[in-house]
Amino acid sequence: MEHLLLIIIGILLLIIFALFAKVYFLRKAAQEIMEAFRDRLTADTNILIDISTRDPYMRALAEDINVQLRLLRKERHRYQQGDLELKEAVTNISHDLRTPLTAISGYLDLLEREEKSETVQRYLSQIQNRTEALKSLTEELFRYSVVTSSQELKAERIDIVRALEESLLSFYAIMQEKDIRPEIVLPEEAVYRVLDAGAVNRIFSNIISNALKYSDGDLNVVMDTTGRVTFTNTAQNLNAVTVGRLFDRFYTVEASRNSTGLGLSIAKMLIERMGGNISAQYENERLSITITF
Repeated sequence: MEHLLLIIIGILLLIIFALFAKVYFLRKAAQEIMEAFRDRLTADTNILIDISTRDPYMRALAEDINVQLRLLRKERHRYQQGDLELKEAVTNISHDLRTPLTAISGYLDLLEREEKSETVQRYLSQIQNRTEALKSLTEELFRYSVVTSSQELKAERIDIVRALEESLLSFYAIMQEKDIRPEIVLPEEAVYRVLDAGAVNRIFSNIISNALKYSDGDLNVVMDTTGRVTFTNTAQNLNAVTVGRLFDRFYTVEASRNSTGLGLSIAKMLIERMGGNISAQYENERLSITITF
């Protein structure tokens, strides 16, 4: 009787050991799948997921994931090719537009020297305004093509407080024209970060330009010692949906037809390339754009 009991206990122990071993190898396989899947998502590689276990269910799971990875890789390549073609098209279009616009501006300058009636002068002024707007849009497209190129950013130690001050000063004339008196709160001490100076200036300029474009007459700029900057202005013509799309490439709201919708998209791209973050909130008809370095 005791001998039989020992046999039963031995069998149970073997079963328990086998179950523990099974669970161990299943967990190991799951870990391998998880790590391999994470790696395949971030790396552009044709290597598929392979696991050490021979368990048919785990291998079937790995194969199903491999099927989806093949489809994902195919779609990624299509997107990358389409994005590259779009960037090349934007570059070519901006170049092609700059030459005739320069010629048009030259002819308009010549016409300004000629005698003309009041009606002709009025029409000519409208043509000049539209031409300048088109030149501005063309330059914005060209800058976008430059920013989205593979050009590496040059990191250096800069004071972002001074960079923000200089950007705000560059918009002083526009603020006066729009009768906007900004409320600015900046740290008294310098805030240093290792960033690309040109990219930082572009980010601040694009955000300030956007704020003035949509502002209903006010602008608040606050920076703290952590490098967090918030730009706030009243914008009654916006809503939660439009604010959620402000960083989308080529998206513009109806109130701003003289824009390509690239300003905030470029700012977001540059900030993320330097490891920062940008976000937008809309509450009580006030738009707030916050960036952190």
